Amino acid sequence: QVQLVESGGGLVQAGGSLIISCVASGSTFSINRMGWYRQAPGKQRDLVALISRSLSADYADSVRGRFTISRDNAKNTVYLQMNSLKPEDTAVYYCQAECFGDPNDYWGQGTQVTVSS
Repeated sequence: QVQLVESGGGLVQAGGSLIISCVASGSTFSINRMGWYRQAPGKQRDLVALISRSLSADYADSVRGRFTISRDNAKNTVYLQMNSLKPEDTAVYYCQAECFGDPNDYWGQGTQVTVSS
């Protein structure tokens, strides 16, 4: 099993930047792909960005060009650098991990990001 803990959320003005982090523990050697998802009040949880163990990244259209996902396998940490933030980016951001040979998805507890206009 894998445990995920996010940090770094907060309040930022529109146009500003924020970086959030997620540290994995447990069976980290088995982690394959990691991702960031977000959920705004009253809405479904949506994919923001994914990154493979080989550091190949993909993004939702709504954040491409503004957000950057990165990963440090040695530190078992994944980051999300968020630039040019918009009020519509306000949400709880969740870290997610998929592991080799494990059908379960693992989730962190979430970190709140609030962008004021």
